[in-house]
This record gives sequence, C-alpha cells and structure tokens, in this order.
Amino acid sequence: MNRLERIRTSLARDRKDGWIAGVCAGTARYFNIDPAFFRVALVVAAIFSWKIVLAAYIVAWILLPNRDE
Repeated sequence: MNRLERIRTSLARDRKDGWIAGVCAGTARYFNIDPAFFRVALVVAAIFSWKIVLAAYIVAWILLPNRDE
C-alpha cells in the first residue's frame, strides 16, 4: 500500500467526536492528539489567515470520508 492510500484509508472525519463536521476530531485521531489541541491550533491559525483556514476546512469536509465507527 502506498503512502497516499494509507492516508486516504486512515484519515477520515469523526462525526461521533466532532462538533461541526468532524474534521478536527478525525485529524486529531490520525495524529494521535487530543481534538481540543487541534481545535485551538485551528482557531489560532484562523486569527492570522481565516480565508485559508476556512477554505482548507471546507475542502477537508468535502474530501475526507466519514468514519463508520
């Protein structure tokens, strides 16, 4: 399995632990960190460049599959 396939199969939105779309919870699960840390980092990044962060969040919402657990 190549790297891209591994990322596509393991990186997914986590609607169970997520707040809006599960993007932060799924990404935090992939990196094995607390979702709160990822959410805080996202808000801090949004303070400096909210358009890029919002666009990246929407793209991740659309492209990442939903975790079926």
